[in-house]
Amino acid sequence: MGATTLLTDAEPALRDWLMKRNCAVSPRQFVWFFASLALFSVAIALLLVLRGAWPVLPFTGIELLAVGAAFVVYARHAVDYERIRLYPNRLVIEQMSGQRLTQYEFNPRWVRVERGVSPRDPIRVVSRGQSVVVGVHLAQYRRASFASELRAALTRCG
Repeated sequence: MGATTLLTDAEPALRDWLMKRNCAVSPRQFVWFFASLALFSVAIALLLVLRGAWPVLPFTGIELLAVGAAFVVYARHAVDYERIRLYPNRLVIEQMSGQRLTQYEFNPRWVRVERGVSPRDPIRVVSRGQSVVVGVHLAQYRRASFASELRAALTRCG
């Protein structure tokens, strides 16, 4: 456990926002689905091979390889999240994308929250020349209310 985590646990957060991807299935369900898909595809391919259509087997292998690669890409990002914690003297933004964790720390009195012109535009937290895009896991209709909520919390902090 790093020193930052220990300090964070000891210091009470004024606000804590956790935004995650909306995943419809658990990793275990995902593996079972892929296994059943592979079993079904191989069974059909073997039936066709027995009837003399042997070229089906390599294409089944290619299909399962492509679907498996797509599932791996999906699974790598299934646990992506964004956590924003506001403390009395700092704003901590933690972003997990794939296997990469990135943390940013700002003085909440110097932070500016910028909303885009349209609901599709990202929310930016800007401080002293550094800009961080936040709220990427939020639905577009929730971004404006989150930006207002973050702005209000920062105002109360400063």
